[in-house]
Amino acid sequence: MTNFSRRDVLRTIPAVAIAAAAAPGGFAVTPRQRVFIGSNTPDGILAFDWDPATAELRQVEVAAKLANVDWIVYSRDRRHIFAASEVDSFNGKPTGAVASYGVAGGKLTQLSAQNSAAQGTCYVGLDHTGRVLLSADYGGGAAASFRITAGKLSAAVWTDRYKGSGPVTDRQEAAHAHFASFSPDNRFAYINDLGSDCIHIYKLNAETAELTAAGKWTAAPGSGPRTLHFYPNGLVAYCMNELASAVDVLHWNKADGSLKTGTRFELSPDRGKQTSTGCDTVITRDGRFVYFANRGDDFIYACSADSKTGALTGIGKTPSGGKTPRNFVLDHAERWMLVANQNSSQIAVFARNPQTGALAAEGKTYDCPSPMCILFP
Repeated sequence: MTNFSRRDVLRTIPAVAIAAAAAPGGFAVTPRQRVFIGSNTPDGILAFDWDPATAELRQVEVAAKLANVDWIVYSRDRRHIFAASEVDSFNGKPTGAVASYGVAGGKLTQLSAQNSAAQGTCYVGLDHTGRVLLSADYGGGAAASFRITAGKLSAAVWTDRYKGSGPVTDRQEAAHAHFASFSPDNRFAYINDLGSDCIHIYKLNAETAELTAAGKWTAAPGSGPRTLHFYPNGLVAYCMNELASAVDVLHWNKADGSLKTGTRFELSPDRGKQTSTGCDTVITRDGRFVYFANRGDDFIYACSADSKTGALTGIGKTPSGGKTPRNFVLDHAERWMLVANQNSSQIAVFARNPQTGALAAEGKTYDCPSPMCILFP
């Protein structure tokens, strides 16, 4: 484990903690936060305690046994968690699973579990009302929607199975749904199809959880669009292309939900290395900085962003602290970045400079079996 210097730690302690230190009576202990981590193991969801003052992460227990959890997401009120289980069979059917849990006192209690549309459920996304959950099935190339009532999931309300392929024959032999997202106004839903080089666009009925086809955006052949994240200005979105290891800046049309290709930002200009693939995206709350993860070469790329256009300017690359960064997040104060390195079974923690957006060259690492998704409260 690489240790931060005392100066690094003090520079990244939130202001509230510093104020507490100066208060009469001495230093107040910064409260730990319960962090849940999705794990691609039989244990599923793990509970860790996070100390925001020292950047220490400590495993507490197995929070929920749900096999091969690829993604977890909180409800807006933080009372429920929804999970994607990338299994080949559930309830006797050849599908993955989605599940919901109540959250109380740092503990999880399962409330519901349903079949997804197909095998290999890798992602779940929650709409802005908190009433609709979408799932994406990588293995089966399908998607589904579910209504949410008091934290419980209905059976699938809507499903779609995709057909298509791409020029990268070992990765695009068939459709591979990978990500689900919603427009800033919640009128449209988007499913990234890595295998068919496109993003499927739907009109969303948030009352019924029904989706209606509304077109698609097509990427350059062989791109492999993996994720889609809307920028805070509500005008553009970043499409991370896994196979091209490049980001397309897309312009969003509020009237019909369509996407239009703008500029492309290359993470790895040397495309002779097919093992170097793009993965995930993190945007700071104020939109000043955007970060992208790359696997194979295993780095986090920090960028500044133009507040009007979303245009990206590279700041620098930082090694991810392990192998295969599957997911990464900023803590609430945006002073620390946590990286889930799937294939080295480690969480790496990097200090972050909020003024410049730069990450520390090295970070602390903590053992965690096959981490896939990190969820702060």
